[in-house]
Amino acid sequence: MLKFLIADDHAVVREGVKRILREEFPQADFGEAQNAVQVLQQVRDRHWDMIMLDISLPSRSGLEVLKELKSLNPKLPVLILSIHPEELYAVRALRSGAAGYMTKDCVPEELRDAVRKVLSGGKYISESLAERLVYELGVDAERAPHERLSDREYEVMLMISSGKKVFEIAQILQLSPKTISTYRARILQKMNMKSNAQLTHYAIQNRLLE
Repeated sequence: MLKFLIADDHAVVREGVKRILREEFPQADFGEAQNAVQVLQQVRDRHWDMIMLDISLPSRSGLEVLKELKSLNPKLPVLILSIHPEELYAVRALRSGAAGYMTKDCVPEELRDAVRKVLSGGKYISESLAERLVYELGVDAERAPHERLSDREYEVMLMISSGKKVFEIAQILQLSPKTISTYRARILQKMNMKSNAQLTHYAIQNRLLE
């Protein structure tokens, strides 16, 4: 019996994914997790054949959780299912060990196709993402400034670029404003910039904003 773990902080999403996959795998066993702590605990406690993981989990980035999952069990397939478009997080997710990246607006059959491919040992990526990977993951490709950022720094950079204030970001990520300010300082230093306006201009130029 296949065992799927669905990690998303929205119950309606978890229920929808289960309903879609039950059409293809009627005998499958499903587990659910609402946050990073629950995901990691369930992986320690049980065997899973595959995990569907959201990027935007409460308190911790899904990308950070992904890296920890791959550390706990390098062979465990993790399919990212996110509200964010491919160009924002897909390359980072694949670099961190994801078996595929899909957006939540995909059609049910596409999700079932992705799960079948990942279960067979393959990786699932769209044609547009495949083209991007040729450029982004090429051994001779020069790293863009935002690629120097950690996953959490990248997440904060996107929020700053979209116009969110420090206290708003702190509330969303469930961190202190002081921590967010520290991240902002690191981001500006790593990207050799001095202001939020420069970050916003860079994000727009590089099509990083949704």
